[in-house]
Amino acid sequence: MCVENDDDDDKSANINTHTQIPIQTFLQSVSMGRTVVLELKCPKHVEGIAIDPQPDWSLDSLLFEINSIENKLNLSISSREIFPEKGFKRNPAFIMRVSDDEMEDEECSVDSSDVDSQALVAGTRFACDDDFSDSEDSEHELVLKGEPYLMDKVGLVEGALSELTHEHRLVVMEEVRNQISTLEADMVDKNEKFISAIARVEKHSEARREMEKKLDLQYQRTVAEDLDKYLTGVQRRHEHRSQIEERRIRDDAAVEEAKRRQEEKHRQEKIKAEAEMQARLEAEKKRAEEALESQRAGKEAAEKLVAENSKKAAALAVSPEAIAQTVSTRADGAEKAASSGTFLKAAESALKLEEKRSQIYKEVVAETEALRRNVDLHSHEMQIARRIRQISGTTESVRGKARELVTLITSSANPRSSTAMFAEKIVSQCVTPSGSFSKSVFAYAQVIVLVTSQVPQTMDILLAELNRVCIYTVPKYMSYSESIFKTKEAYHKAIGYQEENGKLENRDTYVERVRSCMKLYGALVQTEAEGFKNPHGIEEGWAWMARFLNALPANLYTAVSLQAFIEMAGFALYRRYRSQFKKILNIISRNFVSALKQRPDLANVVMNIQVYIDSSKFLEEPDGRRMQSSLLSSEAVPDSNHEGYHQNSTNRQQYNHQSYRQYY
Repeated sequence: MCVENDDDDDKSANINTHTQIPIQTFLQSVSMGRTVVLELKCPKHVEGIAIDPQPDWSLDSLLFEINSIENKLNLSISSREIFPEKGFKRNPAFIMRVSDDEMEDEECSVDSSDVDSQALVAGTRFACDDDFSDSEDSEHELVLKGEPYLMDKVGLVEGALSELTHEHRLVVMEEVRNQISTLEADMVDKNEKFISAIARVEKHSEARREMEKKLDLQYQRTVAEDLDKYLTGVQRRHEHRSQIEERRIRDDAAVEEAKRRQEEKHRQEKIKAEAEMQARLEAEKKRAEEALESQRAGKEAAEKLVAENSKKAAALAVSPEAIAQTVSTRADGAEKAASSGTFLKAAESALKLEEKRSQIYKEVVAETEALRRNVDLHSHEMQIARRIRQISGTTESVRGKARELVTLITSSANPRSSTAMFAEKIVSQCVTPSGSFSKSVFAYAQVIVLVTSQVPQTMDILLAELNRVCIYTVPKYMSYSESIFKTKEAYHKAIGYQEENGKLENRDTYVERVRSCMKLYGALVQTEAEGFKNPHGIEEGWAWMARFLNALPANLYTAVSLQAFIEMAGFALYRRYRSQFKKILNIISRNFVSALKQRPDLANVVMNIQVYIDSSKFLEEPDGRRMQSSLLSSEAVPDSNHEGYHQNSTNRQQYNHQSYRQYY
């Protein structure tokens, strides 16, 4: 048993002193709380593996281990064979190391604790003289001389048995250490294999990621190439279609130009022939007038002598009543001329447009009348009327009838006359409106836009016809004046009342016709046909409202006109002008409606306009504005009652040619 003393003065040199001490001193050191280290005379670690599986021994553990060894020896002593002394080799005993400072403390206190130590244990010491050098024995001789022994001295058999037991224990411990080393080596190998497998998995994952990245990049490149090819193909097809469409448009334009030139040539030839005929008629008329003039001159020469004799007497006999009558006539003419500027209320720009359209309309009507004397146009007129009558509120019907009407107009010998017929038949639907007119008015407007966008001069003729039938579409208003209109009947005829069987129609019938005309005009200005431009679009509707509110007074006729117009076009005007249209409605409510409220007989009209403004009806799309995709068989327009319709058309045509001629 050795005690390792680490002297404080020799710590820097790291010197360990091995000392053999008695058991009594060892127990005293342990009881005093000192540190005792037991070590074997062999390396502590072999290749990182500890030799002693339990290096930290306590006193209880040591005693327990000694008792267990003793018990094992007692059980196995009878069965063991004692080896001869010559072949027996003792292993070195374990070493107890105690630091030098603890040994110094022990030497200082050995005298004082000698009695207590002797009373503690009585026995003999271990016989370990052969394992230590002489220097060590001499060094501790004085210290161990007077100490009692822990155990009695044993014989050779007991010592051999103890050595065998100790060797067996060492063999077992060595086997345990070998197994632990083997297990640790296996564990290290498995760890290395696991780390290698993990590295291979990570490398494989990295390779997979790289491969997926390359595949994804290749896929994106392929998609981009395919998309580029597709877009290139689409662009090429669109360019091809555009070229085909442009070629078709150029061909159509060339055909139209050739047709227009041919028509212009025919028109010039016709005008020339009519001019020559008119010249011949005028020459004959002039010769007849010259003959009559010569006869009248001879007669006047015969009567001249008689007249000269009575001339002076007649001059002296002029009465004052004749002079007064002449002055009165001149005064009436002056008064009529002075008052004629105030009875007509309209914007100057509107009157100029009306005059321009009226001039075009007169020329077309004159050509049509001249053509009627030479060509029977009744069949052609009936075909146009039948197409218009068959118009219904479906997209298929509108486009189909528009194509047929364009064909009828452009293929006729005189397209301008056909446009006049088309305008008269369309406006005649307002003159005598049927029960389904309100549902079909947007369909009529669609047909008008489709036809006039392909035959442009048709719009001016149709507007002239509409202005002639309803003066509020200009807009303009005529106030009653006795100096201009001798009677109320003349005034009513001037503003558009229709005469039937020698009597004027009543006010309700006239108001209903005004309402129908204004609905058609309102539907026309707000119509937008896909792929075609409206020649008289929403801008003209906005201009109409401005001219109407600036020039026209508030009365029954103007109120009905305004109500019908905004009911048809208010939705489109609001979508286009937004806040500006709301300002116009505020002006109507504040000024126009306020003026109407002063007349109790206009309460219904006032209420309708006010409800439209207050409830924001302009936010709702009017019924019939959106064309249906199909039409049920029950809603189809029948082709019966043909003769009755054409009879009404003839009456309307007579009305159109006889009314309002004096105002153009």
